[in-house]
Amino acid sequence: MIGVAFCGRKDLAMRKQRRFPVELKRQVVEELLSGITSPAQLCRRHNISSGLLYYWKKQYSRGKFGNEPTQEAALKDRIAKLEQMVGRLTMENEFLKKALENTLERAEQKESSLPTTGPWCKQSEGGAN
Repeated sequence: MIGVAFCGRKDLAMRKQRRFPVELKRQVVEELLSGITSPAQLCRRHNISSGLLYYWKKQYSRGKFGNEPTQEAALKDRIAKLEQMVGRLTMENEFLKKALENTLERAEQKESSLPTTGPWCKQSEGGAN
């Protein structure tokens, strides 16, 4: 009995992912945007989840279905790329600051470990005696 329940779960997990044509995705999203049909009706009619429907809507706004991307989506993409760049540059800047601090600390340690001449040492005047 245990093997039967396990096999049932395995079959569900091994189910192939459905593929939808780009034309269908575009048609569904355009119908959603037109307001003629509610999101719930579209999901029931095409047997898709609401999450998938809104994912398609996001892709549509970015021009992924052969349509022209919206200005808002293009700006959001630009902002995301710039934020990534700022993050990368900030990390590089912090790395370089730490490297410089470590280098300066090592230089100070080397200077302090060198033997120093004290007042008890007589320094030569540079001539032969």
